[in-house]
Amino acid sequence: MIQDYKNLFSLEGKKALVTGGAQGLGLSIAEAFCAMGATVTIADINREAVEAAAADLRAQGGTVYALTCDVSKEDQVAKLIQDAAAAMGGLNVAVANAGVSQRAPAEEMTLDQWNKVIDIDLKGVFLCDREAGRYMLANGGGSIINMSSIIGIIANTTGNSNYAAAKGGVSSLTKVMAVEWAQRGVRVNAIAPAQTATKLIEGLMRDNPDTRKYFEAHIPMGRLGKPSEIASAAVFLASDATSFVTGQTIAVDGGVTVAF
Repeated sequence: MIQDYKNLFSLEGKKALVTGGAQGLGLSIAEAFCAMGATVTIADINREAVEAAAADLRAQGGTVYALTCDVSKEDQVAKLIQDAAAAMGGLNVAVANAGVSQRAPAEEMTLDQWNKVIDIDLKGVFLCDREAGRYMLANGGGSIINMSSIIGIIANTTGNSNYAAAKGGVSSLTKVMAVEWAQRGVRVNAIAPAQTATKLIEGLMRDNPDTRKYFEAHIPMGRLGKPSEIASAAVFLASDATSFVTGQTIAVDGGVTVAF
């Protein structure tokens, strides 16, 4: 029936956690989740920023909680999952979005640069997935969404050996956890965006117009992605419309990965 399909794409009644939710793609995903009816907790390492973001989402009508967490710290992630579930009265959607980038050519990259990105972008995703998965396995299941990247699929930029290794690892981790939990009610998928016009990227392009030209020249659609386009993919994966989808990394990339 028509109404059945409307219900499939709704997030009414969902309890969702988004890490790295104070800005950028994480904040856009939180906004989209609120718009679709979910109760949302956003987590970030920056307390002031995450509380300000949560206040703004509440002013727009969302039911939103704010928590702080360093996703590279095991004890903090375990506490985050428990605190988010307690605040919202449950947890059935988790978006492991928090990430950083520290670029350098491979021959110049320091171990500190390597470890920083791996600790947050890969270990942090594993910790969030493991703790959210533990909760969901014990409480009726759910959907876990990891933030990968086209850089984890294709090597179309230089200076990203740490980031590429982390994001490629996220896609592989997504597959393994999806298989392990497939018959236990927990779905695990990932999103791999191309360059997206967040405030940070827009700022970089204002300072260096050649950066915009480079991105646009290498994206078949001829433009950067919009944060709302990445957030829409997260809504799709969080919803019951994708109840038979698990272990997938969905490229939201304007055609980059098929044209490279």
